[in-house]
Amino acid sequence: MTLLPAETPHFFGYGSLVHRGTHDYPVRMRAEVRGWRRVWRHSRHRKVAFLTVTRAPGASIAGLVAAVPNADWAALDARERAYDRIRLGAHEQAEATTLDLHVYEASPHHVADPDQRHPILLSYLDTVIGGYLAEFGRAGAEAFFETTDGWNGPVLNDRSAPIYPRARPLPGADRALVDSALAALSAQVQEPEETGLPGEGRAL
Repeated sequence: MTLLPAETPHFFGYGSLVHRGTHDYPVRMRAEVRGWRRVWRHSRHRKVAFLTVTRAPGASIAGLVAAVPNADWAALDARERAYDRIRLGAHEQAEATTLDLHVYEASPHHVADPDQRHPILLSYLDTVIGGYLAEFGRAGAEAFFETTDGWNGPVLNDRSAPIYPRARPLPGADRALVDSALAALSAQVQEPEETGLPGEGRAL
């Protein structure tokens, strides 16, 4: 793999962007950032819950570092429209790189916990876990659950009719891993008819 210069702007993906099938950004490397933790939130910009990060001294999360094509943030900022883009300091980059590296954090002024009207999508979670399994193996996928907060919100089982537009279904054994982790977290997995929410095609 040919690496772009370190001065090329890069972003750190910690959710769906870890699944290479959801984007075509040039991945530079697997990485870890310090002082951050994932959390489920929802905002006025989206109708379902999504992953963001929050500062957490002493914590760390794994993900992928990818280059911003043509050093143009416009398309990526549009994809991550519910977020603020934060530049990471060198001390936050566990690999001791000096990349121009950014992370997306949901604006704290208009976010709240997942709720009945803004659930976590199981199709989205499956996609994220598929990425972590591919990049970091089973241990990395299990660590995802351990390094993520906000599991008290409802999880909508939309596997049979995925709402998430970039959904990448998991094979049965990997779905079992997700289901087991959710059970261990006492997550509230609900069927669409239990939530009163529309199914496939619901605007995100």
